[in-house]
Amino acid sequence: MSDAATATAIPGQKPVPHFGSASYGKIGMWIFLITDGLGFAGLLIALAVLRAGATQWPPNPEADRLGIPFTAVMTFVLICSSVTMVLALAAAQDGNRKQLLAWLGATVAGGLFFLCGQVFEYRHLMHEGMTLAADHFAGTFFVITSYHGLHVLTGVIYLAVMLALSVRRPLGPAHINLLEIAGLFWHFVDLVWILVFTFVYLIPNPATGGVR
Repeated sequence: MSDAATATAIPGQKPVPHFGSASYGKIGMWIFLITDGLGFAGLLIALAVLRAGATQWPPNPEADRLGIPFTAVMTFVLICSSVTMVLALAAAQDGNRKQLLAWLGATVAGGLFFLCGQVFEYRHLMHEGMTLAADHFAGTFFVITSYHGLHVLTGVIYLAVMLALSVRRPLGPAHINLLEIAGLFWHFVDLVWILVFTFVYLIPNPATGGVR
């Protein structure tokens, strides 16, 4: 939160409680994200263990089954949504409600695009016979990506609520603090997807010798 936002008081609003330089809400979100990150770490470690020890792991499932260029576009849009989230917060700190609503709406739209792309990808893969029980790769793929997808869905709902609140709520320290907390969650979701995309989609099976 900027110094100006902290110093500006809105009549009728309670001051945002802080511990040091961080609000209680931001501290709570950081604690949640650390524990949530451990969950993603466990899933990616499980992927690595299965990949190293499975005797029937597909030779090159990433290139053979997954539409990597399409998913790269989804990834790019999701990364751009982190930029629009930063711009939305900056607009709120400047007291510019119009730009706040525009950038926050663009962030929600980016999340919805990603979710629609994931649904399209799942339908295509299942039509091609890749189901949850097909093999170790399919099982880990659907578990990890759907777990992340639930986070994206949660973030979209979270940001949609913040968008609705931003229509009329005073853009003072309390509201900016809520936007910062929502932004922390959204940036985490985007960062985790970069790791998921790298480990699930891009790194080939060691049995192929790194050659696609």
